[in-house]
Amino acid sequence: MSRAFRRYEILLPLRFNDGRPVPDDLIASTLIDLRKRFGAVSCETQTIHGIWSSRETVYRDDLVRLFVDATDSPDVRQFFVEYKEQLKQQFSQLDIWLTSYEIDVI
Repeated sequence: MSRAFRRYEILLPLRFNDGRPVPDDLIASTLIDLRKRFGAVSCETQTIHGIWSSRETVYRDDLVRLFVDATDSPDVRQFFVEYKEQLKQQFSQLDIWLTSYEIDVI
């Protein structure tokens, strides 16, 4: 029987807003949290460079991408809505870019 899946992608900063590097163990603990919750998580090791603005301030980010493939359900979506707020606090960010889209696992 086929189940519907979604991929949740999270862009995590490699530096705090004040320029200090994010400790490797903070990213590692995020990976561990997601693996414990969903059984698997993936992370791309290349640095993603982002530029964005808010209220006339331009921000430059160096980011890593994490992704989790999970059952497409309201409970999982709610988890990520709440987890995003937790990540914003842990990484001291105005926002964390978290996206999702339907996937077809073959």
